[in-house]
Amino acid sequence: MPKERYLRLGELLVKEGLIRPDQLEKAISVQKQEGGRLGEVLVKLGMVKEDQVVTVLGKQLGIPYFSLGTGMLKPAVDQGLETLISQEFAFKNSVLPLSRTLRSLTVAMSDPLDLILIDNLRKVTNCEINPVIATRSDIAKAIEQFYGKTAIFREAMEASYDISAVVGEPETADEELSLDRLIARAEEAPVVKLVDLIIRQAIDERASDIHIEPFKDKISLRYRIDGKLYEIPPPAKHLHLPIISRIKILAKLDIAEKRLPQDGSILVKMGERPIDLRISTIPTIYGEKVVLRILDRSQVVLDLGRLGFDPGQLELMRKAVNAPYGLVFLTGPTGSGKTTTLYAILNEIKSPTKNIITIEDPVEYKLEGINQVQIKPEIGLTFAAALRSFLRQDPDVMLVGEVRDMETAQICIRSALTGHLVLSTLHTNDAPSAVNRLIDIGVESYLLGPSLLLVVAQRLLRKLCPDCKEAYEPTAEQLKNIKLKAELIYRPKGCQKCNQLGYKGRTCVSEVMVVNSQIQDLINQRSPFQKIREVARQTGMQTLYESSLKQVEEGITSLEEALSVTLGAEE
Repeated sequence: MPKERYLRLGELLVKEGLIRPDQLEKAISVQKQEGGRLGEVLVKLGMVKEDQVVTVLGKQLGIPYFSLGTGMLKPAVDQGLETLISQEFAFKNSVLPLSRTLRSLTVAMSDPLDLILIDNLRKVTNCEINPVIATRSDIAKAIEQFYGKTAIFREAMEASYDISAVVGEPETADEELSLDRLIARAEEAPVVKLVDLIIRQAIDERASDIHIEPFKDKISLRYRIDGKLYEIPPPAKHLHLPIISRIKILAKLDIAEKRLPQDGSILVKMGERPIDLRISTIPTIYGEKVVLRILDRSQVVLDLGRLGFDPGQLELMRKAVNAPYGLVFLTGPTGSGKTTTLYAILNEIKSPTKNIITIEDPVEYKLEGINQVQIKPEIGLTFAAALRSFLRQDPDVMLVGEVRDMETAQICIRSALTGHLVLSTLHTNDAPSAVNRLIDIGVESYLLGPSLLLVVAQRLLRKLCPDCKEAYEPTAEQLKNIKLKAELIYRPKGCQKCNQLGYKGRTCVSEVMVVNSQIQDLINQRSPFQKIREVARQTGMQTLYESSLKQVEEGITSLEEALSVTLGAEE
């Protein structure tokens, strides 16, 4: 595009009071060095927001501005627009068809002055193009919503069939309990293909959970990807019962029981990859909700050095877990990666010279050379009962899935004091709080101080997609009360490789509290966790908040992600 356009846009932004003249000069200088559009350079430098640029550009050109927030960036669903412009073409060129009237096609574009693109659209669609302007990020999200994952269901829905022939209303009580008859019906129906597609798509997108929820007039389908839930275009409401029945059959659950929660599992294979699915159902007022937890062993990193720990923190952890005896705790909320870290520790320290026994609920991954026990409370096999038996098994290292009660905590501590290395987890917000939690449970402080070696609190942060992350200069408002050493940091953008999410994968941030003599004295005195935290920081502990900001400075994650996950822990 001609250089004059950039100057006019810049002058307009100055006139609107969105940027200062000196900022415009800086942006033009950067543009000359790096190339690209002036608007994109201004956004990248953090001088102006993307929607402000397109609003001004739309005003300058007399072109309407559409956004996701107003609901205007929503294509008509009954005009066959997806056949006029393919998803690949839409993603590649940042365009979205919105509506068609006779031979006029309204298209949202991030660059409505790209005459070559408009001409290509005219040829591809055989329509006259009526452009409207929208931000590139809004268009990407709208494309995902419009085309997105609906393709995986289209194939299953195209076959016409009577859904009552799949899983109809049972005529008799005998039919309701006839598992063989229901299996036969489910195997004949397209719903089998639909369930397979839902699971396969989730695995392909690295989802950890699938949520299928019934509501009054619809089904909600969501995938949890890198710790966040994302809505997926769902199947029709009348498919809810067949889908739930199919999943229950695969998990060997009671199809007739719809009033009580149930748990089960499915083992599937994607090529040569074995994948465990943990199934949980609960009754809601509109029917049963099912959650499928996906455990893909091939995607789990059991190398302690590759989980994202800071080198200094890693050295402290390795020193503690290689000690001959003592107690090591990992803390954090559910889904913070504690179990993966524990497995990575066991994988590193296991040896033919060590007898390692674990008691877990459930055993998520099977480790070679380690004796793993699954608790079964219904027959009396609890954490405490198993631990009492473990001590007669001549163990060197014991892993306890979670300390939930006083008896389990006391056995762990006595085991640590009598020459065993004990690894376990707690649910606390930070490392120092673990001490007070154990004392609250009922552990005597004079036993806890000498036995405790190390407490690690951890969280998982989403990593920015390396293919599309963009650098920018944070504003003074963003940096209020935040100290960053880097002048430029990164934020998510979204591309095809990360499914327009801007993030791909997760990394670990942690605070590692070594229990030295000073902290032992504080434990014996039953000091509050604030005092323990203060002393731990004075002796070198890096907090979760500080660890997360370090990841921001290194360009691994965004400032927003770091603050959303760890700010509460710092306060």
